[in-house]
Amino acid sequence: MKPSIPKGTRDFGPQDVQKRNYLFSIIREVFIRFGYQQIETPTLENLSTLTGKYGEEGDKLLFKVLTNVSGEENAPAKRGLRYDLTVPFARFVVMHQNELHFPFKRFQIQPVWRADRPQKGRYQEFYQCDADIVGSPSLMYEAELAQIFDLVFAKLGIPVHIEVNNRKVLSGIAEVFGISDHFTAMTMAIDKWDKIGPDGVVREMTQRGISAEIAEKLIEVLGNNDLEYYRDLLKNSETGSLGIAELDTFWKYLSGYNTTNKIIFSPFLARGLGYYTGCIFEVKATTVEMGSIGGGGRYANLTEIFGLPNMPGVGISFGAERIFDVMETLNLFPSHFSERIKVLFIAFDEPSHLYAFNALSKVRENGICSDIYPDPTKLKKQIKYASDNQIPFVAIAGETEVESNQFMFKNLETGEQKSYTLEELISFLKN
Repeated sequence: MKPSIPKGTRDFGPQDVQKRNYLFSIIREVFIRFGYQQIETPTLENLSTLTGKYGEEGDKLLFKVLTNVSGEENAPAKRGLRYDLTVPFARFVVMHQNELHFPFKRFQIQPVWRADRPQKGRYQEFYQCDADIVGSPSLMYEAELAQIFDLVFAKLGIPVHIEVNNRKVLSGIAEVFGISDHFTAMTMAIDKWDKIGPDGVVREMTQRGISAEIAEKLIEVLGNNDLEYYRDLLKNSETGSLGIAELDTFWKYLSGYNTTNKIIFSPFLARGLGYYTGCIFEVKATTVEMGSIGGGGRYANLTEIFGLPNMPGVGISFGAERIFDVMETLNLFPSHFSERIKVLFIAFDEPSHLYAFNALSKVRENGICSDIYPDPTKLKKQIKYASDNQIPFVAIAGETEVESNQFMFKNLETGEQKSYTLEELISFLKN
């Protein structure tokens, strides 16, 4: 049988993993700098934890685990693979509330699964890198999370637009147009704007019970990205006006911060997940066609679903897979990584191979990533192995080197070579 992997998943070889580790290390360093603490949650969650939290569309994309434990073979599915990291985090907060100090700031870097149709930039298994704060309604945190987005993408070298909106503004718009009872239908349709365009959004709204006339007017209204326009439009909507006020506060907190990337008001931004209640974010690369590479928002009631009321939260998520693809496209990864092998020891014969092996142990004791070819075979073959694995240096041992207690040290990129004692070789590699 020809081996294969499921659609929507992918393997990562050593070089790809080094790149991903680099990506994760940048995000992790920024999270920690801003005071977030790392947690992890299980791959499997109870279906009762997951269902009903992501809206109608999200529930359809849950991976349900049909195999139950021994003795439950014929029982209905009780578990599922986590769809995101936010709902499991809300569950974590409720279960560990007596151990946590609020406001609690956490980050997670773990894989999630969605039964989506695989396509460019969309996978069924992918990593999310989340930062959330629970236990405070302060809009200071929205501004802080926007700063995190800005700093991470600046460090990665990806030019982006950070889009911001407020679900209360969208709720106010629905109220003004007399379709408050179709608010979810409206936001779910708007959330597909990038995929299906304005005509598709109108069609989606009408299929969900909104008249074509109102749907077309909504598209026209949402085409205006002037916040003052919405301030006037929503002046008689208490909810809508509150959304405008929250956006005003958000901008005030950011007023003294010089961003590398643009942070812009985007009325079309809806975020389809059902639990968002306030400010919402989405990040898009400006130089590559790749949908959203980050998102998030404020949620007021997520922990209440699990029995813990009055625990507002806000968070963001980096789409690691798409960011990886963008960085590959733009050639933004470093050419060298700290975890790669720096030197390969090679030998002419058995005695020099043993000599090299003993030296290798001392090199590794000094924290230098190093290796040795397993056999003293043809020198050309050993050097080719080093070159194929992008190892920049070889330390060659033969009868002469053993007698002089040295190594012939060669730079494979330049061809330059020089005799070093082991101590000199270690000093060179460390510096």
